[in-house]
This record gives sequence, structure tokens and C-alpha cells, in this order.
Amino acid sequence: MSTTPQEQHKITTQFIRQKKQRHQAITMMTAYDYPTAQLVDEAGMDTILVGDSLGMVVLGYDTTLPVTMEDMLHHCRAVARGAHRALLIGDMPFLSYQVSVSEAVRNAGRFLQEAGMDAVKLEGGRERLDAVRAIVQAGIPVVGHIGLTPQSVHQLGGFRMQGNTAQDAQRLFEDAQLLQAAGCFGIVLESIPAQLAGYITEHIEIPTIGIGAGPHCDGQVLVLHDMLGIFDRFKPRFAKAYANLHGDILTALGQYKTEVESGAFPAPEHTAHMSGETWDQFLHQVGQ
Repeated sequence: MSTTPQEQHKITTQFIRQKKQRHQAITMMTAYDYPTAQLVDEAGMDTILVGDSLGMVVLGYDTTLPVTMEDMLHHCRAVARGAHRALLIGDMPFLSYQVSVSEAVRNAGRFLQEAGMDAVKLEGGRERLDAVRAIVQAGIPVVGHIGLTPQSVHQLGGFRMQGNTAQDAQRLFEDAQLLQAAGCFGIVLESIPAQLAGYITEHIEIPTIGIGAGPHCDGQVLVLHDMLGIFDRFKPRFAKAYANLHGDILTALGQYKTEVESGAFPAPEHTAHMSGETWDQFLHQVGQ
């Protein structure tokens, strides 16, 4: 007999670290609302990331930069209501942790206190160590994020692969080591060469989660809308669509439009009726 997510054990940061030690792949998927969180949780994912990618795939921005703390907390609360087993990670948005260490701790705490998250993720390497240490010391688990960091897209010159030179690769490796020493329990590696991702994964003790970083990471993450084939403004090179819901949804909407215009919908089975006696009473009351 299968168990529901509510009946299964809650995933913890310790469990995620143990999966690396056991050489078991870690699964992570984004979710942004109650129904998708339910689905991702029911599918058995280890972790759900409420990513600031919602700025692009849900809110329609060109980048993640306009996403605010209130945007993130709103969507995190919805996800927390829908998922009960997976480890929930809230993505700290632009300027929620860069201004000061105290503000970083306060905002990280809001993800747990107000939005039901279990951990937070923030972007950057050595330049974020003070914030990471302070957040961890406040009792909040932290996932790091290096490589292509979308909140720095303008500084990086666009959505480009990172770590292509020996010098840049060394810097990313050092950043991974520094983030581990600062207390991160995991690191997202985005858009870096597979060899480098594998080397980092082999030489640090905490799990690595790859997105566009090849098969040698301890786990993988994709944006749900990319994976389901819903978001069609652009397709990241590293994303694999496991469905074409964009096409399916368009087909369904077109069929609905056609049936409404032709009168085929609603059909009798979609329609409620008063009894004849009740209808007669109504007509009598209104004077007909």
C-alpha cells in the first residue's frame, strides 16, 4: 500500500547530506504554488526550491532582478501549504542579503518564520561568506549557489557558461570550499563545465546540485516550467522537457473556445436544473 506525502518522513538537511555519503542521487525541482507543490511532493522529490526564477516563468519579467521579498514569501507560503515531505528551500531575492549582514539574517529568518521554509538559498561565493556565516549561526540552513548566478546577470555579461578558463575554474572551486567552511549544507552549481562540477563534487563534503553542470553532481535541479514544456519564451540549453504541456494546454483552450462558440459546452451533464415544481413556483412568484 502506497503512502501519501503526509504519511512519509519529512526530509531533513541531514538526510540530504547522507545521500551524498551513500552515493545516492538527490532530486530537486522548483515549485511556485500550492498545486505544483503538491505534485512535486507526491512525485517524491527530495527537495523543492521556491526559486526566484518565478520572476520569469510566473510573473513575466525578463530577469529575476525585479522579484521582491514579498513576492517570494507569498509563493513560499503557497508551496508550504502544498508540500509536506520534501525539504523546502526559499530563494533569497536580489538585495535581500547584499545590503548588510543583519538584513540578510532578518530576511532569511522570514522565510522560516513567515513562509514555512526549511532552508534558504543565496547566490555568490567569497563575497557572501559573512552573510552565510551569520545566517547559519542564527540556526537557518543555507544552500550556496555559484557559477552562473542570475542575479548578477548584468555583471556576468548575460546568461553565459562560467568557469571556462583555468583561473575562473580555480576561483569557483575555492568558492565552493569557502561556502562549505562558512556552513552551507549544499551548493547549487549552475552552468559550469562538467569536469569542473565533478571535481568540486569530489573534493567537498557537502552535496552539489547541478543545473547545466553535467552528470557528476550529487543531484540535479530543473525549473518546473522548463521540465514540463510550459515556458516557451526561451529554452535553456541544459533544460530537458519531459512533456509538452504548452502545446497540450493550447489544444485544450482551443477546444474549449470552439465548444463555447458552437454551443456544445456546457452540455446537459455539466448543467443543473430545478425540479419542474420548483420552477413553476418561481415563475408564479415573479408573476409569470
